[in-house]
Amino acid sequence: MLPTLHASLGDALYTAWRERVPIAPLSSAHAALSLQDAYRVQQHFVSRRLDDGETVVGKKIGVTSQAVQDMLDVRQPDFGMLLSGMHYETGQHVPVSTLIAPRAEGEIAFYLKHDLRGPGIGRADVLAATDAVGACFEIVDSRIRDWAIRIQDTVADNASCGVYVLGDERVDPRALDLAACEMTIEKNGERVAHGKGAAALGHPADAVAWLANTLGALGVPLLAGEVVLSGSLAALIPVAAGDALSMHIGGIGGCEVRFI
Repeated sequence: MLPTLHASLGDALYTAWRERVPIAPLSSAHAALSLQDAYRVQQHFVSRRLDDGETVVGKKIGVTSQAVQDMLDVRQPDFGMLLSGMHYETGQHVPVSTLIAPRAEGEIAFYLKHDLRGPGIGRADVLAATDAVGACFEIVDSRIRDWAIRIQDTVADNASCGVYVLGDERVDPRALDLAACEMTIEKNGERVAHGKGAAALGHPADAVAWLANTLGALGVPLLAGEVVLSGSLAALIPVAAGDALSMHIGGIGGCEVRFI
């Protein structure tokens, strides 16, 4: 696929993001769109936002849990870039007018103190490079109409990044069995989701290792000071204006967000 088409599709996603108007699936109009092509489209989409003054502050891993794979009918993980304009702190209000079709995921965030450069990264390397972990919500969103996505569509769409909300508690991951940590989420006071750390590719640190090795093959490191979202621990939760979410992950802490 020609670089001019990568740029054209990236521009279309950028316009959909800016105008909050979704577009048809890229994979339907471009049957030859490969996963490699999709990541090049993602690079262009992200570059448009960087040109607006945003910065890359971390990375995210998507489609890690069986629940999310089943919901989206996508069968492999992907990654996207976290940008400065996506960041919220626990308790802040997120305007749904800035999104298209938001859905919430409960995740474990890794705060890096050392670079991770694949290939050859394993769980122990990730834990050694991590300063702390915390609870977070990722509010995924799709610039593809009706979430009618194949893996190429969500990859091109920066792994369906919307915004993310970080809890204010930080704990040492080496003091925990991250795979066994249990998460519960309440929506408007009612429990709507439950999961364990093992939902993220068997262990959240293994998910981060997958990302470090996948990016390493492209010459891209995970950098000290970045935050890495390790993947959803339960199914996606649709949200709308007026909804309030709270989560707690055993041994790690909590996070809250309200939509206006």
